[in-house]
Amino acid sequence: MNMRLLLTHRRALVAAIVLFISTLGTSASAQVGGGNRRVVAQAESYTGDTFNYSTETPRGAHVITRVRPRPEWLRAVDDGLTDLFAVARKHGYRSHLNYADYTIFIAKPDRTRDSTGAYSPDVAYVAPSYRGSIYDQGGFIYAAGMAFSFDPCALVVAEHDHDFQRMANVVRYEGEHLVLYHNDRRLFQQTADHSKGGGHPILQ
Repeated sequence: MNMRLLLTHRRALVAAIVLFISTLGTSASAQVGGGNRRVVAQAESYTGDTFNYSTETPRGAHVITRVRPRPEWLRAVDDGLTDLFAVARKHGYRSHLNYADYTIFIAKPDRTRDSTGAYSPDVAYVAPSYRGSIYDQGGFIYAAGMAFSFDPCALVVAEHDHDFQRMANVVRYEGEHLVLYHNDRRLFQQTADHSKGGGHPILQ
């Protein structure tokens, strides 16, 4: 178990994450008030990262990164949310379908290849509910993304250096949990925990 994973060991899986001022070049935690700095620190403890940059995508989603954000990442976030909102409206959902409703943390991956050798930037998380499941890696799981907060809507994805369509898909898939929470609580409860089976896409 690496040092970044150890940083997450004593924390719960779900955290409250706040929206941030859209500013580049300084620590994200330095951009917000005292109470919110503790929440930023908590978010950093889940991934083991220090998030140094806060910005917005062209469509207004909030993005928090540890390194200067690549334009491809911002486009991937917008593309993923665009696909998410389209399928949500197809199902008659209306709540929390604005780009500004979402904060996306982009974290350093703990691996870039899965067990088959395929390109798969993933972050390691301690996840007790997955113990004994097919996802269990010995007390932790690798995940391409994870929803952190329902109010505001926030999630984390791993940095990609190519295959940005995969990154967009991760934003779309993890965003499904957030859309369902605000629009279809029954389906949210049925699909929130993949350790019991199921996966993405949930909405088609």
